[in-house]
Amino acid sequence: MSYRVGVDIGGSFTDFAFFNDQTGDLKSLKVFSRPDEPGAEVTRGIARAGELYGIQPGDIGYFTHGTTVGINTVIQRKGLKLALFATEGFIDVLELERLKIPEMYNILSKRPEPLITRDMVWGIPGRLDATGAEKTAVDREAVRAAALAAAAAGAEGVVIALLHAYRNAAHEEEVAAIVEEATGLPVFLSSKTWPIIREYERTITAVIGGYVQPRVAHYLTQLQAALKGAGVTPEPRLTKSNGGLMTAEEGKSQCVDMILSGTASGVIGAAYVAGVAGIGNCMSLDIGGTSADVAIIEDGKPAFGTGEQIGDFRIYIPSVSVSSIGEGGGSIAWVDRQNVLRVGPESAGSTPGPACYGKGGTRATITDAFVALGMVGHSGLGYDTVTVDRALSVAAIEPLAAATGQSVEDTAEAIIEIAVSSMFAGVSGLVSRFGIDPRDFSMLAFGGAGPMLACFLARELNMREVVVPTTPGVLSALGGLIADVKNDFLRTVYADLAPEVLPSLGEAFAEMEAAAKKWLAEDQGHAGSFTLLHSAEMRYRGQSFEIETPLTPEMLAGDGSALAGAFHEEHRRLYGHADKDAAIQVIALRLVIAGTTAKPQLQTGELVEAEAVPIGQTEIRVDGATRQVNLYRRTDLAPGAWLTGPAIVLQDDTTTVVPPGFRLDTDRFANLRITEEA
Repeated sequence: MSYRVGVDIGGSFTDFAFFNDQTGDLKSLKVFSRPDEPGAEVTRGIARAGELYGIQPGDIGYFTHGTTVGINTVIQRKGLKLALFATEGFIDVLELERLKIPEMYNILSKRPEPLITRDMVWGIPGRLDATGAEKTAVDREAVRAAALAAAAAGAEGVVIALLHAYRNAAHEEEVAAIVEEATGLPVFLSSKTWPIIREYERTITAVIGGYVQPRVAHYLTQLQAALKGAGVTPEPRLTKSNGGLMTAEEGKSQCVDMILSGTASGVIGAAYVAGVAGIGNCMSLDIGGTSADVAIIEDGKPAFGTGEQIGDFRIYIPSVSVSSIGEGGGSIAWVDRQNVLRVGPESAGSTPGPACYGKGGTRATITDAFVALGMVGHSGLGYDTVTVDRALSVAAIEPLAAATGQSVEDTAEAIIEIAVSSMFAGVSGLVSRFGIDPRDFSMLAFGGAGPMLACFLARELNMREVVVPTTPGVLSALGGLIADVKNDFLRTVYADLAPEVLPSLGEAFAEMEAAAKKWLAEDQGHAGSFTLLHSAEMRYRGQSFEIETPLTPEMLAGDGSALAGAFHEEHRRLYGHADKDAAIQVIALRLVIAGTTAKPQLQTGELVEAEAVPIGQTEIRVDGATRQVNLYRRTDLAPGAWLTGPAIVLQDDTTTVVPPGFRLDTDRFANLRITEEA
């Protein structure tokens, strides 16, 4: 018997999904996260699987892992002390950024302190022109002096980001060799991290990669040792920011590729569920202990992009496009100096956790608000890792109620309303960015707190339905199991689109394809089927930014009109217009290779319409009124079962709240489909 295991480590819980290759059976569980002892939660989960399901370490034949250690390192600013070597005369690249403030309508907004302070930046004499040709040779003695000065200043690593290195990496490689010889410090080259054309974007991406590398490498080494000690023999694979997989050994050196590992896993899982269930337009809502994240999924495929937010900074690597829109279940409610109630961004995490967990927490959280209102706490949470104590939630909310002059119930409802309002504002920005109408979308809710809040948010957005998958609390862990082995390849060309450049574009793609196939076969050991996706980053001449245009190799034949037509149509799709007479530039070529992995088959059942039978009743406060509502057990809701709200649905990994005016139907995959009645 062989199991494929997916693990996702969150702020409060670590989630596990166990898929049996022979039977197709899918099991799941949660344990508390252990930020104080990385790897301990993984071994605890494996031991717990043996206790609950009889799954032994020797039964595990495939292991995937999503982690937030990289992004947390940036957010907490606990990374490597770095020096930056930039081209002489361009040493303020991190200070200048893009000359934009984070919040354009806030006159007090200011750019964050760079990860590398100005006193740790050295200018390097030597220059390439925009074609990559050398104008001035590298001053080797100046580089050596800078390296020694950086080491003396306490640098633990050196980022090298020189002008036009995306065209020619020779100068960066020469400087790196000198630094290593003079000091032995680790070096991080922008041309190797992700060779994009823009100076700041390439530099900050390399800086973030170097900044997190030691902590990521240390964590992965501990994880490998913990798994080996537990008897798990397969080499762990990591989910990447682009929704693919990489080996743990690769992750130690290419950690920038898995900086958004944890958030990408959830979206991949949601996209799989949406695709199987036939949900064309879907917005995923992932609410865990610390944050609420959303992504757009169309036709079973998530949106991808670059420039995702990592703490105070953006990172310019291909990634699943995920936006943080609000707080998580563990986000703390508080009262400011004007006695105004606020929620987040501080989270109670797994230690001490929400007050109702009884682990020493005394500050009210969003979860405590649901518990105080009677909507959560009718069964153990997190596979019975937590027994909820409502009295502790009420006690935590009482000081907030006293400060704001409200009752405990009114204060608890206000906490939820503030959280939903914050999420509404976040989704509104996302809707504008992608040009979508939320009324045409379903909301797929997951994470431990997603099904609690989803209907309240969907109601405000007038979305057509809420979908709760069978194991919403561990969907991110499931996402790791269904991710493909995937990598991105980039070649900057910066040329006008003309018939004479097409052969060189074809040659570049051929070289990229050879490199991609070699990576898949030799580095990943993947001998199965794979797909290749070609695209080009293009723009009208004079535009400041390009758009990614999907293409096929056949479009590079002839006079280029097919490639130009594809760009015009993509421009029209995004912006509503196209200029077929304007000159077009090809800035870069991109190739994505994805090696197909085995996918668990979601079980289906025959739809037999029947009203669900409750297991009991409880009193809750919802929408300003106290009501008697039915309690339902999720495992009792067979395909075709239906019920009307208000109601509470209980299961091991989450609680689904169905407000008044909503109807719940169970589809043939046992997903809960919740709609607002007319």
